[in-house]
Amino acid sequence: MTVYTLGLVGAVVTLGVIFEMLRRRKLREKYAVFWVLLSVLIAAVAVYPPLLERAARMAGVEVPANLLFFVASLVLLAVNVQLSSEVGRLEERVRTLAEELGLQRLTLERQVRTGRRAHDESSGDKSPDDRYTAGMEDPDAWETEELDRPGIDRPLEGYGPGTWDEAG
Repeated sequence: MTVYTLGLVGAVVTLGVIFEMLRRRKLREKYAVFWVLLSVLIAAVAVYPPLLERAARMAGVEVPANLLFFVASLVLLAVNVQLSSEVGRLEERVRTLAEELGLQRLTLERQVRTGRRAHDESSGDKSPDDRYTAGMEDPDAWETEELDRPGIDRPLEGYGPGTWDEAG
C-alpha cells in the first residue's frame, strides 16, 4: 500500500466518521464543514500527487512532505486557537447562567420564606400559596442540605442519555 493510497483511505474513513457524527448529532455543522473540506483536500492530494508537488514548487519548498507537515501544523494550530476561544466563551456563558440561577433561587427562597411567615401570622386559614409550598423542604435547610435538583444533580425526566438517539 502506497502513502497516497493510505491518505485516500484515511480521507474516506474521516468523511464517514464526520457524516456519522453529524447523523448522531455529536458534531455541529459549523465544525463539520471544516473537517469535510480538509478530508476532500487530503483525498485530492492522494488521488493526484502532483498537486502537492506543484504547491511545494510554488511555495519554494524543496520537499513536498515538508510543505504538507507545515500546513498540517498550521491547521492544527488554527483548530486549537478556535476551540480555545470557544471554550472561553462557553465558560463565560456557564458562569453567567450559574449566577442567574443563584439569583433566581435566592428570590424563590425569599418568596417562600415571606409566604410562610405571612401564613404563620394569619389566623390559621390555609393560604392559597399552600398548594405551592405543600411538601416542600424547609427553606432554612436549603443552604446546608444536598438537594436532588432535576436538571442539575440528575437529568430531567425524558432528557437523559440516549433520548436524542431514539427520537432522531
